[in-house]
Amino acid sequence: MKKSTKIWLVITGILLIATGVMCFVNPPATLFSMAMLLGCFTLVAGISRLVFTLRTQKFLPNSGTRMLSALLMVIIGIFFLCNPLAVTLSLPIIFAIWIMFEGIMQFVQSFDYKKYGFPYWWVLMLLGIAGAVLGVLGLYHLDASGITLTWLFGLGLVLIGLGYIFAVIGVNKLEKAVNDNINAIKDQFTMR
Repeated sequence: MKKSTKIWLVITGILLIATGVMCFVNPPATLFSMAMLLGCFTLVAGISRLVFTLRTQKFLPNSGTRMLSALLMVIIGIFFLCNPLAVTLSLPIIFAIWIMFEGIMQFVQSFDYKKYGFPYWWVLMLLGIAGAVLGVLGLYHLDASGITLTWLFGLGLVLIGLGYIFAVIGVNKLEKAVNDNINAIKDQFTMR
């Protein structure tokens, strides 16, 4: 790997870690930024789906539903970008509801695992109950849900940043090992 690529990976890792730390330091700004990003992503995804639908409507059936879905995504993206404060305030609610429903789904699915003989189905059941309870608690304590969301986002950025840095360290070790093996093979051929 080129030295410049390694440098950029390390710089990216450091910037991701710094951004993650900023998420811990200022949760309200993080929620606002997440709302703006969500708006951008939704708008871009809607436009992409709209272009895809227009280009494939002759070949794929049900292009009308895809077109409607794309237009709704574009409208939602524009709404999010025009009303970031409303989205910022709703993110903890959405997060809590998502956790609650995922917990309920995991609880229900645990019985399918039991049916098929999975020995630790009860762990899934307990985790599902815990997720559902945390989701309900999150709905009653939206400040805590917002802070949790920003902390998870920040932690994710820090972990990804550390991953970039450790990837560079791993590539350096791999390159050294490959060079050592190449030199050892060269030495064997020069001895003959």
